[in-house]
Parts: sequence; structure tokens; C-alpha cells
Amino acid sequence: MRYDSHEVLRGVDFQVHQGEVVALLGPNGAGKSTTVEILEGFRARSSGTVRVLDTDPVEGDELWRSRLGIVLQSWRDHGKWRVAELLRHFAAFYTPYSTPAHPKPWDVDELLTLVGLDGLEQQRISSLSGGQRRRLDIAVGVLGRPEVLFLDEPTVGFDPEARQEFHELVRTLAGAGNTILLTTHDLQEAQKLADRVLILVGGRIVAQGTVDELARRIGTDAEVGWTADGTVHRHRTQDVTGFVRRLFQENGEDVHDLDIRRGGLEEVYLTTVREAEAGRSDQAARLFEGAAR
Repeated sequence: MRYDSHEVLRGVDFQVHQGEVVALLGPNGAGKSTTVEILEGFRARSSGTVRVLDTDPVEGDELWRSRLGIVLQSWRDHGKWRVAELLRHFAAFYTPYSTPAHPKPWDVDELLTLVGLDGLEQQRISSLSGGQRRRLDIAVGVLGRPEVLFLDEPTVGFDPEARQEFHELVRTLAGAGNTILLTTHDLQEAQKLADRVLILVGGRIVAQGTVDELARRIGTDAEVGWTADGTVHRHRTQDVTGFVRRLFQENGEDVHDLDIRRGGLEEVYLTTVREAEAGRSDQAARLFEGAAR
């Protein structure tokens, strides 16, 4: 993607499969929003090939759009509408495109319960709290039972309970075969939800794969914890198997509560971004090439 002579995206290459939850991560200005807008059909690419649901997004018709769900980072229209009224209004747009392969939209009352807004059917949208408004954004995004769902910072403003409920909703949708592309700065959320992560830096994907795959490739140490003689011990090592073998050889049955934790997404992400921004993005891209495969 180019704006005049400025290249925003270059060589971005990835696939997302049916039922997969993929997190697109990267620092501000990396090109995440542009990438997602191209996939959604809101922005035309400068070159390259894009297929979403076997369709070029710039050629997507209304039937194609009815198969997508989009939750924007913020949305503040329709403040005078009542919650159920707005959802029923939007649901009517999906009904003409309902087929046995693409069912009718969610029942509004059922959806309100699903996103935690039951009891607020007659509430004016302008009077909702920030967290309630975000739940409504999600309800609008999933209303048409989308096959592909784009989530942009979906849990901003959520309290811990609402975030947990939303995570359960994402798992339910993915389990039903929905495909989800998530952009977030919440790395714990990405690690919890995503089957795979893509790290975009400077307009290029410099890493992709599961968290464990990426942790191994950058040589992130694992943390081994255990209890011996009533004392908790922790040790970081790359050779987990060798260390645990020696641990039992030296301590035998005195080892209890063995716990092994590999490097988390935060460490993987920060290391990858630092290397890429230090001018080693070509080396990083080669290092991670094929991780998802």
C-alpha cells in the first residue's frame, strides 16, 4: 500500500483459516489499521492479491458484506436510538441475504443476553456506560452471524468480568466455525484468545506463528518452578528437558509442584519489535519465515 511515494505496507503475506482466531499485533503506525481496512474492503490496495471468503474485497457485493462482521475501535452514532430498536433495525438489512448456508441474524433478545445487555432493551444508547456501549458495538458486529469477524481493540473500557464474558463469546464463535482477526494492544488478551499471532512492524510482517513457536525461535528462556524441602525455587533455561532431568537426578523424590512456563507473548513481542525497529527487520523476517506453516 502506497500513499504517493510513501510505502505503508510491503510484502504482507498471510492466511487465516476457517475457525481460527488470529491476532494482528504491532506498534502504532505499523500498518495494522490499513491492513484490516484493505481486508474489509474499505480501502483499495496499491498492488498485490487479497481474497476474503474467496472474494477480492474491492469487488465484494452486499451478499459478501453480509458475511462479514466488523467491530470498530470506537463508534458514537445513533445516540437517540434505543438498544433493541437499533439492533432490530440493523437485523432487517441481513434478512434478505439469509439462506440455509447463511442463517438469519441473531434474535435480538438472545443476542442481548449473549453480550450482557439483557434488561437494557429500552435504554437510550446515549445513556449507556462506556462498557455497555462497547458491548453494544460487539452486538452490532456479530448481529448477522458473520463468517469472518474483524475486532479492533474490542475490550477497551471493559471491566474484568465483561472481558471474561467477551472472551467466552469469541471462543463460542470460533468453535462454531467463525474466523476472527483481532487487533489489540492487550498482549495478555491476544495470548489468551489467539491460535496464532502476526507481528507487523514498519509495514511488514516480521513474525507469525503460535506463541510457543515464536518463543522457541527467538530463544526465549523457559521458567522452571518447583518446591524442595518446603522452599519454592525458580530457574530460567532454554534446555528445559536437560535441566529437569538433572533436577530429578540430584533431588529425586524431594521435587514437588513442578511447573514449566515458556516465554510469554509480551517477551516475544517486545523482543521482535525491538529487533525490527533497530533495522534488522529483514533478518527477523527470514528467522520467522514459515513459522505458521
